[in-house]
Amino acid sequence: MVAKTTETPGDAGDGGMNDGRSGGPAVVATDLSKRFGDLEAVKDVSFEVDGGEIFAFLGPNGAGKTTTINMLCTLMHPTGGRASVAGHDVAREPRAVRAKIGLVFQDRTLDDQLTAEENLAFHATLYGVPKHEIPDRVSRVLAMVDLADRRRDLVGTFSGGMARRLEIARGLMHAPEILFLDEPTLGLDPQTRARIWEDVRRLREEQGVTVFMTTHYMDEAEFADRIAIIDHGRIVAIDTPSRLKAAVGLDTVRMETADDATAAANLSAAGFDARVISEGVIVRVARGETAVPDLIARIGVPVRLVSVHRPTLDDVFMHFTGREIREEPEGNGGMARQFVAMHRRRR
Repeated sequence: MVAKTTETPGDAGDGGMNDGRSGGPAVVATDLSKRFGDLEAVKDVSFEVDGGEIFAFLGPNGAGKTTTINMLCTLMHPTGGRASVAGHDVAREPRAVRAKIGLVFQDRTLDDQLTAEENLAFHATLYGVPKHEIPDRVSRVLAMVDLADRRRDLVGTFSGGMARRLEIARGLMHAPEILFLDEPTLGLDPQTRARIWEDVRRLREEQGVTVFMTTHYMDEAEFADRIAIIDHGRIVAIDTPSRLKAAVGLDTVRMETADDATAAANLSAAGFDARVISEGVIVRVARGETAVPDLIARIGVPVRLVSVHRPTLDDVFMHFTGREIREEPEGNGGMARQFVAMHRRRR
């Protein structure tokens, strides 16, 4: 166990953005659990997040994503297991943990009656950033998310995407090692979501910040270096997106032909896994695009259309859980208020 530290959120670093790496894993969870009465929301979860990694928790509403992130960010006490963040135990050293993390909640927590720079300055003061360093930090984080030209505008005039980017900038004001993003693009349009993830990836590349995100968007999880699929409080798989998709297995080639029944029979006789569906014939093969010429040569009837489907994260989730992911997010507005209140009490 890591030795006790006296560092607090008021000890906000040396004035420069750090590299996000402290020499070991950024996050470690060992048999982490959380129970609410008879409900076990998180069940013996174990994983590690490397420094500088973008790590995603992928799962539906009620899977345990937000509960896990709340324990890691010291908003909830684990009822079992252990976890450390930036080398500090979340149960024994919560103030040290909070000094090392930035957190962007699902729900908007900006003050619409303040300007962008006033929101950032307030956050910096809350974390004990030296007053003379605040203007420079404000300028740097606004530049990171391309909002420098809106620094003196009221946040109430911002679009949802701009406000989200400002919240990410706010999470970086005290130079955290690890940035937690809980459903960071919830409710935003696809173009704005892509823009936010450009910002996040740039932060990792330029600043070395470790990013731990939760999401129920399959395409969003593709941005992660590794994904942990969580369902009913348990992690059912952890790996890179490409390896998870490879674990699902074969590609699917769909062909529309002049005679689907004969086509399927001919391919089956040639040793292929082929069957007729309402939209034509599907064949399961290891490398779909490479197999297409051989399939056409053996099919024995004219082919009108060919398409190849490679496994997606939707297929991965279905493979490991037996069902499709649901689209309803978890809410945590109360947790957002609790996190802010913790720092106010300690100032």
